[in-house]
Amino acid sequence: MIKATTDKSAVALISGSGSNLQAIIDAIENKELKLTISAVISNVDNAKGLIRAEKAGISTSCIKHNEFSERINYDRMLLKEIEKYKPDYIILAGFMRILTPWFINQYHGLIINIHPSLLPKFPGLNTHQRAIDNNEKWHGCTVHIVTEDLDGGPPIIQAKVPVKINDNSSTLSSRVLKTEHQIYKKALQLLISGQLEYKNKNIWLSHEKLEKPLEIVF
Repeated sequence: MIKATTDKSAVALISGSGSNLQAIIDAIENKELKLTISAVISNVDNAKGLIRAEKAGISTSCIKHNEFSERINYDRMLLKEIEKYKPDYIILAGFMRILTPWFINQYHGLIINIHPSLLPKFPGLNTHQRAIDNNEKWHGCTVHIVTEDLDGGPPIIQAKVPVKINDNSSTLSSRVLKTEHQIYKKALQLLISGQLEYKNKNIWLSHEKLEKPLEIVF
């Protein structure tokens, strides 16, 4: 278990390589982020992120989604596993599952996600190619609170990168991913420090309603 000098803890959910998870682990170890990651759970048994977690001494488990015929049954099993750790937050770090409203309501306002677009633009998948196809001048990523609306929860912070004339989805994705690693830890630190709150369906920063997300231009 990766620990820090705080009483706040989180369980991270992953499906793939876990590069955002690694960035969070590194931030904790470098004392940039005061958080304890109690466990990492994947829906894919060969997810590289599980190896990253194990190397950091974090408890891991896998609950395969393809072993459940209904989404709600998977979410119930997932919640049962999460509740062993009693986390303050659930961090989605490349978790490629749409959570049911039932699950989200169990941790209302305490599930955080990072999405590879400047929401509300391009919710869902294939965001980088969609940005190129739409001739966007700017693209990026958004850290947001998870609600029942897919990629529709209130945004906390966004990173913006210019779309270059010779970009393809791979080159654009690579640049955006680097910014994800920067802003996710910043958003988490604002939350766990109490500077930022989610209440009444809005984000509040230092007791002031955040009318638009914080923005970093790269």
